[in-house]
Parts: sequence; C-alpha cells; structure tokens
Amino acid sequence: MRMYDVIMKKRDGGVLTDEEIGYFVNGYTKGEIPDYQASALLMAIYFQGMNEHETAYLTGCMAASGDEINLSPIPGIKVDKHSTGGVGDKTTMVIGPVAAACGVPVAKLSGRGLGHTGGTLDKLEAIPGLTTSLDQSKFFDMVKEIGIAVAGQTGNLAPADKKLYALRDVTATVDNISLIAASIMSKKIASGSDRILLDVKTGSGAFMKTLDDSIALAREMVDIGTNVGREVVALVTDMDRPLGRNIGNALEVMEAVATLKGHGPEDFTQICLALSSNMLYLAEMGTMEACTAMAKEAIKSGKAFEKFCQMVEAQGGDASYVRKPEKFTVSPVEYELKAEKSGYITAMDTEKIGMAAVELGAGRRKKEDSIDYGAGIILNAKIGDRVENGQIIATLYTSAVSLLSGAIGLLKEAVVIGKEQPEAEKLIYARITKDGVERY
Repeated sequence: MRMYDVIMKKRDGGVLTDEEIGYFVNGYTKGEIPDYQASALLMAIYFQGMNEHETAYLTGCMAASGDEINLSPIPGIKVDKHSTGGVGDKTTMVIGPVAAACGVPVAKLSGRGLGHTGGTLDKLEAIPGLTTSLDQSKFFDMVKEIGIAVAGQTGNLAPADKKLYALRDVTATVDNISLIAASIMSKKIASGSDRILLDVKTGSGAFMKTLDDSIALAREMVDIGTNVGREVVALVTDMDRPLGRNIGNALEVMEAVATLKGHGPEDFTQICLALSSNMLYLAEMGTMEACTAMAKEAIKSGKAFEKFCQMVEAQGGDASYVRKPEKFTVSPVEYELKAEKSGYITAMDTEKIGMAAVELGAGRRKKEDSIDYGAGIILNAKIGDRVENGQIIATLYTSAVSLLSGAIGLLKEAVVIGKEQPEAEKLIYARITKDGVERY
C-alpha cells in the first residue's frame, strides 16, 4: 500500500477502506509517513469529508494508537463527561461530586486551559496542595473508595491524536467536523468509560459559533460512539455569555463551591443540574425526572459538597479552602470596570472576555505559560441586566498594573449596552442521542 494512492483516492472523493485508514494512522504515529503526506491527506479530508463509518474507524484507530485504560476493576457503570470548552465552564467540579454522591463512579481525566478556554486541572490546582498527577493505582483506589477522582492524562493516551492535532493546527485543517469529532472521541474512548456525556458549546465563546454547526458536531460524536459500542448523549449548551459570574481559577473554585452549597448563579446551577441528571440517566439510575430529583437532593442535602471535600483531601488538597472559600487569595491589583452609559447589556463577546482573563494572567497563550491562580474577572452584570452610567459591570484581578490595559480594552469591546432589554437566551438548545435530535 502506498500513501500516494490513499491521498489521491480521498482527493478524488473516494471512500477510504478500513485498511487504508489503519495504514495511515499507524504509519504516521510511528513516523513512517512524513508530515507532508499526512498534511495532504488531511487537506483532502477537509475538502471531501468522511462518511460515518470512515470517521468512526479513524477514531477507533486513533484511540488504539497508544495506551487504553481499562476501568473494569472499578464496579458500576462509569460515565465520563467532556466539554468542548468555554469561559467560566467549571461544571466538572460540581457534576462530578453530584454524580458520585448519587452512587455513580466518576473516573475523570481532564485537561488544562489554552487560549480563551479554561482547564479543569488548572482550576483544581488553585486549591493549595491538590495534585492532579495520580498514578493509575491511586486513581483507581480513589474511585473505588470515595467514588470520584479527577486527574490529568498519563502515559501514552491516543498519541495519533496528539500528532495529528499539532499538524492540523499549522495546516488550516482544524475546523473539519469529522476530524474534530475523531480527535475528541479518540481520547474519550481510550479513557475507558462505559458511557459518555458531551457538553457541546455554541456561540461566541465556543469553538463552534453557530447552532447548526454545534448540532452537527454533536451528532457526529454520538454516531462515533454508537459505531464503537459506547452509549453517548450530547447536550448543546449556550456560550454566547460566560457560564456563571466568576472567570479565573481560584474564583471559579469559589463559585463551584457556592453552587455545591446551593447558592450558585442561576445559569450555572441549571447547566450543572442538566448535566448531572444526564450522567445519572446514562448510569441507569432511573428516569430523567427521577435523576433530576436525585441531583437536586444531592446538592440540597450537602452530600455533593462533602464528596467534593473528600476528593480534594484524597488528592492532597487543603479542604479548609473549600469549606471556607474566603481563605483563597485573589491577585492584589483590583480594577472596577464601569458602564459608560445607561441601558441594558444586550450582548457579550464571550471569547474576548476569556482572552481578557488570559491578559490578566488567568490563562495561557502557549502551553508552557505559567498561570496566576488568583487572577480573573467577576462579572457584576450579564446579558439582560439593566445598568446605569458609572455602575460597576466587572471587577478585574491581576498581579501587576501593567497587565490591566489589554484586558480593559477587550472587556470594553466585549460588552454591548443598548436601549432595549434583550429576550432571554436559552441555556440548552438541544439533546442528541443515537435516536436523533431533540431541540428545546
């Protein structure tokens, strides 16, 4: 088999066989196929697309290109959750403890933030002492004993995806739905969970900016799961505004704790309950109505909060910061951004708000950048709120005055104030299963 023939076949609109896809993934992972030929095939896929079977087989090959975690020693139905990324998206710190408190084992591998999207590992590591570097034995023991562990990826998980993503990033072939879906799902499949819940963001702060594209991506990933024998449910949720009010690592832990105690922001609480309910449903804990009631009770009773405290302690963290969030130290330089006219907040460019947090030190432009855990933004007003001229609409925290100007400029561009109050936006737009799309 020659790579030249595989490239030409896809270039001309042909359907690749399993053998051709396997040949490409294995050869490129091993370094036997050069970057220039892999780039040519990626560009051919970008323009010609892949059918459902091609995409599923590509995903399976990528998942099998390295280590695959076997979670079978952990009893029960293991349900994983993946978000496509957003601003203020701290849901794992709430829905994981809720699911665990209801008896669902949560063996969660998470990532770090890059660009305008935050990462769960960075947020958790804002808790003094907490480590997300767990060996497999510790990881398994935690899930067996307390029902939950959240760790970074270890070992050689889906190396084909790492190589292909790096190549896509520099060859303008990132935004192809089949390639995006295969990238996400290969890591989820290799992570070993029995069932997968996807939180596909849509809007200005999401990778997919339009609802139709977001639903298409969700359907593609659900189809992949079905093809490889995993049950997958996807929710398409709003990212035309940040989730909650706090953006930045320590600030987001504080807001997650408030939500676990039953007094978090309404939008964030609603999304967490929807995700938690679907995790419980996937774990066969009952009907959707029963699962929603279970999730609410786990928060109301305090069991979910206690589960989070147990997880923090088991991973070496100082749980006193969780029990008394006022112990967290925010960055010393504080700036209050004020409305320059009266009216209603009619729109927010969420990506710009996320990049403002990066300017303050709360995120990374490059993987090797360090993070200021105390930096970030508190949104004092959001879409639909009435503001008066001179009213504080956001409070910024950073370590140096010199870091403020870029963030202030981005925030001023991001927040639009108009005369008319906008209609309330949906938080959840659709639910996708193997049986189809249910729009809300």
